[in-house]
Amino acid sequence: MTKINRIGILTGGGDCPGLNAAIRGLGKSAIYEHGWEVVGIRDGYKGLVENRVVELGLNELSGILTQGGTILGTNNRVSPDRYLEGKTDSGDPIFVNAVDRCIATLEEHAIDILFVVGGDGTFTCTKPLIEAGFPCIGVPKTIDNDIVGTELTIGFTTAARIGTMALDRLHSTGNSHHRVMVCELMGRNAGWLTLSSGLASGADVILIPEIPFDMQKICDFVEERREGKSGFSIIACAEGAKPINGTTVVEKIDPTRADPIHLGGIGSVVANTIEERTGIESRITTLGHIQRGGEPAASDRVLATTFATAAIELARAGEMNKMIGLQDGHIATKDILSVANKQRLVPNNHRFVKAAKAVRTCFGD
Repeated sequence: MTKINRIGILTGGGDCPGLNAAIRGLGKSAIYEHGWEVVGIRDGYKGLVENRVVELGLNELSGILTQGGTILGTNNRVSPDRYLEGKTDSGDPIFVNAVDRCIATLEEHAIDILFVVGGDGTFTCTKPLIEAGFPCIGVPKTIDNDIVGTELTIGFTTAARIGTMALDRLHSTGNSHHRVMVCELMGRNAGWLTLSSGLASGADVILIPEIPFDMQKICDFVEERREGKSGFSIIACAEGAKPINGTTVVEKIDPTRADPIHLGGIGSVVANTIEERTGIESRITTLGHIQRGGEPAASDRVLATTFATAAIELARAGEMNKMIGLQDGHIATKDILSVANKQRLVPNNHRFVKAAKAVRTCFGD
């Protein structure tokens, strides 16, 4: 048993539905079950470096279950060992190791353990603190659902619902105009979000990073559909999708971010190529951050609360530097360092892929 009097909560990386549910679950179970004091770190690791800490009592934790985003704010640019101190005269960024500042903040506020709600990038940023000897526990969240050690992450089911609703709506306009409608979804290098949304909506073509596509096969497929009864096609395209022997489309590179590569634009490439080769009018819809916003679905509220309360019990039992996860429908744990800087990708023989192909969904392979 580890003696704990006061805990800290941090949300890092991109925002997603269910973060506030996780904060509430961590805070209320810590207070009600164990009498621990609770504080929050503002804006992820940026707030930890800059000593921006707020008290979280029952008043602050009440009424936030249904809210999207995070009451603590978040940040996907700062890591404890890579803090942007300023810029040179020529405009180049100056990064410094600020692990000692993070430890100083934790010690000043008498925080005994830090609960980190984040994805693989945030857990990678947690590594320097663990190596410095500070105990941490991870709670997995990301709309990408790509964290090693868990089958499901906070925020994914809500984002998949939004993606499905968008694709559903594209069916009516695609059918009316006999067009090809391409919808670009998020997910970085993992295709879980696009695969799930595409399968749920009955998309005719699903393009994911794990299965490189042949553009001509897609063109032949949509031409065949044009001559058939439907006359239109819906394409769910992941932002990280790429053609065979090709590369992902990068929208921009930002050297000040922990992950400098910002994907985006493959949907337009696919739509334009189809129109050029087939003459079929094609349109592109990019969902972008719409997938992150709004109130969390019931499933995400339940998952966030379950993960959070399990994380508190893990701390009470003295199991530090672990991440809570879901395996075969049961709560499981994994060392944070073993999941840092890794991604859980879609296997080519996954049951979702098999199901989609069984109803003649084209993957371009």
